[in-house]
Amino acid sequence: MGRPKIPRRICGRPADSCFKPNGIPMTELPRVYLAPDEFEAMRLVDFQGMQQQQAAQEMGVSRQTLANLVKSARYKMSDCLMHGKALIMAAEAQEKAAG
Repeated sequence: MGRPKIPRRICGRPADSCFKPNGIPMTELPRVYLAPDEFEAMRLVDFQGMQQQQAAQEMGVSRQTLANLVKSARYKMSDCLMHGKALIMAAEAQEKAAG
């Protein structure tokens, strides 16, 4: 069993719960799930232009953890763009599955 995740401060929310290529039904697309902490890390670093150290403090994580989150989020977004996959915000998908 792995270590439990340290709670992270997440302030931003995506405008939509998913992004997908035009003209292809969602049922036919492979899905990639973006975790809320990956979204927040990318929002702070790439959208707001924060330095990684400052963004890590904002989220309450180490700089290395933040760097890993940003790397993972960028990979997932690139994968969706390059291979025509649907990008799903993980918190939204979990809420729908639970409800």
